[in-house]
Amino acid sequence: MFKKTNLVSIPKTLGQVTHINSSAEISPYDVNMTRENVEAIWNTVESFYKTGLQPGLSLTIRRHGEVILDRAIGHARGNEPTRYTGISSEKVELTTDTPICLFSASKAITAMLIHKLQEQGKLNINDRVAKYIPEFGTNGKENITISQVLSHRAGVPTIPIKNPDPSLLFRWTTVIDLINAGYAKDADKANQAYHAITGGYVVGEIVQRITGMSVNDYLQETISKPLGAKFLTYGLPKKHHDIAAFNYSTGADPTFPINILAKRALGIEFEKVSNISNTSLFMDACIPAGNIYGTADEVSRFYQMMLNGGMWEGKQLFEPETIKRAIEPAGPLTIDGMLMIPMRFSNGFMLGEDLVSLYGTKASKAYGHLGLINIVSWADPSRDIAVALLNTGKSLDPRSLPALGKILLSISKNCSVVHRTIKQ
Repeated sequence: MFKKTNLVSIPKTLGQVTHINSSAEISPYDVNMTRENVEAIWNTVESFYKTGLQPGLSLTIRRHGEVILDRAIGHARGNEPTRYTGISSEKVELTTDTPICLFSASKAITAMLIHKLQEQGKLNINDRVAKYIPEFGTNGKENITISQVLSHRAGVPTIPIKNPDPSLLFRWTTVIDLINAGYAKDADKANQAYHAITGGYVVGEIVQRITGMSVNDYLQETISKPLGAKFLTYGLPKKHHDIAAFNYSTGADPTFPINILAKRALGIEFEKVSNISNTSLFMDACIPAGNIYGTADEVSRFYQMMLNGGMWEGKQLFEPETIKRAIEPAGPLTIDGMLMIPMRFSNGFMLGEDLVSLYGTKASKAYGHLGLINIVSWADPSRDIAVALLNTGKSLDPRSLPALGKILLSISKNCSVVHRTIKQ
């Protein structure tokens, strides 16, 4: 029996804290679905919310390019779990317009900046990193390629410093200098170990050295503005700090070995991540692997653009060949040396599997990314869906994974497989 501690309070009537963007949602019958399909999916989101582990969740699903579900439930701030009592008194409801930190789901969007540079003839992902960052090419890192960084095979999965202070993430130059001076461990295409933070700084530095722009400006020019996104930025402008959703550590404290694995991957204690993400320093920072902010709709637009072969509302953001290259497997399904779970990567994306994966069942064509435990965003060409599930409860509680799994399975079950060819 689980203790009802460190949970958020749940109202008796969920309608009080539910926001539906009814002007965006079309009739599901127009995309070969039923209202029962849509409500079955939303019911699993409500069930996750009712665990008390999620202060707020937002979900957008596009099917055949049309929005069938664009909803939010819960609070952006103020309905903290018990351990945060007293931090914020005013309750602010989460809406579909609230920016939420994507954490590691940022990696997929960041990776496409590198793929754009290849499309423009400014690099090749098989180039050595040292070609663009000469200081990187030391201590066994001389021959590491950009592809190995994107596919988590570069052998530099963590910042080479013992027990780093979380504030280190805000010091770009220091992090790059540490990575450059560090040693590679098992840098080989066959050795996969998730690079939670380091890879983002490396590819971000490459972007900046090639373009002469900040990686944030290049993101805006290449992806965010063409998608018509208000957000999709690394961090947030100060004028938006007050509307960002806060993240909270919820549920039972993580125990061995989960707590050890989480610290290995993140470099800091899992519980500290939520606290630091709610600070102005975090929102001011640029962390390419972990702090893009956006709405579920904006993230769904990104994946819809991928499904469309790089096209969004008449604008060609990427060439179809670029999309194809970005989602090709970079290696086989294997036990990841850092996450200790089976995972298959492309050069920037976590890939789906036929049986069970991050994207439900029979999702071998799907690609996307996980963000700090239970944020999941993806495209599934076999179902013609672009999905973004964003949330603010950061929990390793044993109740969390099954509740999340029910959402993912429901989406794959209720969005039937279709035959679709990527637009050329």
